[in-house]
This record gives sequence, C-alpha cells and structure tokens, in this order.
Amino acid sequence: MKLRLPAVPGSSAQAPRAAHTDPEHARERLLLAGLRLFAEQGYAKTSIRQICLAASVNVASVSYYFGNKAGLYRAVFWGVSDAGADPSAVPGAAPDLTNFSLQDLFRRMLEPLKSGAQARLWIKLHRREMIEPTGLWQQKINQGMQPMHAAMIDFLCGRLAIERPDDEVQALATLIIGPAVHLLVNCEVIDVLAPQLLVGPASIDRWCERLLANAEALIRAERSRRRRAGSEPARPRRPSGARRSPATRSSKTTTSSRPTRASGRKA
Repeated sequence: MKLRLPAVPGSSAQAPRAAHTDPEHARERLLLAGLRLFAEQGYAKTSIRQICLAASVNVASVSYYFGNKAGLYRAVFWGVSDAGADPSAVPGAAPDLTNFSLQDLFRRMLEPLKSGAQARLWIKLHRREMIEPTGLWQQKINQGMQPMHAAMIDFLCGRLAIERPDDEVQALATLIIGPAVHLLVNCEVIDVLAPQLLVGPASIDRWCERLLANAEALIRAERSRRRRAGSEPARPRRPSGARRSPATRSSKTTTSSRPTRASGRKA
C-alpha cells in the first residue's frame, strides 16, 4: 500500500510558547531523532511520541516547528537544517542549473557524505522511501533528478558539438553519474571494504576530483569516437560466411589437375 503524507499545516497554526523558547535547540534534536527513527522504522511505524522521547522534548515541539509528523518527515527527507525554513515550502527541486558544471554536480551529490554517520542514516531513509513510498521519492525524481539530468544532457551536447542528444549521449550521462550514485547508495559497503576512502571531508573532496577526471575522460573518448565515425567512409564488408561458388572452385580444380602433354609427336 502506498502511503501518502498529509498536507503540512500553514505557519498560521498556533503553537505553545514553551517550544519556541527551548534553550536546548529542540528543533535540531527533533531532526536528528526523526532521521534515526524514520530510517530504522519507516514513516508509518514511527510515532511523534517516540521521536519526542528520543529528542527529550515535549510533544508540542513537533507541532510548533514542523506542523505535524508529515512536516517533520519532509524536513528530514530533504535535509532541511535551517531553523527559519518552512518545511512545506521545500519541494526538493534541483538547484539553480543556469551555470551547470560537472564539478558542482559532484560536489552537491557527495556533500551529504561529509556528515559521517548522519549521511548513512539519510541514505538509509532514502532507500526505505523507495521500498515504502510516501510520495516524496517520486517528487524527488520529477522535480530534482529529471531537471538535473536534462541540464547534464544539454551540457554534454555542447561539449560534443551536437544539436540533439541521441542514445549515446544518454548513455554517456548515465556512465558519468553512475560512480557518484554508487558512492552514495553503497557507502556502507565501502565502509567495510575500504573504510579509509570515505573518512573526513578531504576524502570526499578527493572523490569529487576523481569523478570529474573520469567524466572528462569519458567525454573525450565519446568525442573521438564521433570524429572517427564521421571521417571514415563506410566500407562494403564481405559476409564472414561467404565462399567462392562451386563453379569457380571446380574450374580451378580441373585446370590444376589436367595432365601436361609432352610436346612433339611419337616416332
């Protein structure tokens, strides 16, 4: 059954004053507790009371900061950490793509990995969202991934000096983005196989550099392939199973096996 998050109430809803004056950063603790419980249990099985107990805040805090459980889930899913942000106004859309660059793309994609354990929980939450959808995953595809993919396709067409993308350009975009997705989705596997590769912000920056170098190499290879395909004329190719006709073979055999007559006459 596909769950649907209820609409997030508007900011005009009244909330207890006590939640607003909490000196211990109740909002941040709610986000962290919500992230852990939503990732481990899912949206349906996690209650507001459980989250508030884990965050050591009163139940009214969820209503004040996020409107309801759905608002808290949205804030956790989209990674909203700004206390002044309105969770209901966060659509998960792609960033400004006017000046698209591969360097910026990789930096944005791998930025969550810099938060260490929290990144693992956030990725786990996204995997759970795909299995137990609430509608946010499809929203992320429609408003985030598709515009980003379209921007990359336009970028690649410019680099390859072509007007329209073909299947090879689509495949190239997939090959470029694939390793970054692997780092995100399978970071826990990498933690087991080679944990030193994802430790600290500096290691994530090095991955961005590797991904950029790999992408540039793929683009150069595709550009060279297209140049060769455009400069080399098509050559008629003989089918691999083609053979000489029986008549040709027999005529050569007859000629070669014909006995040689001696010159001159018998006395």
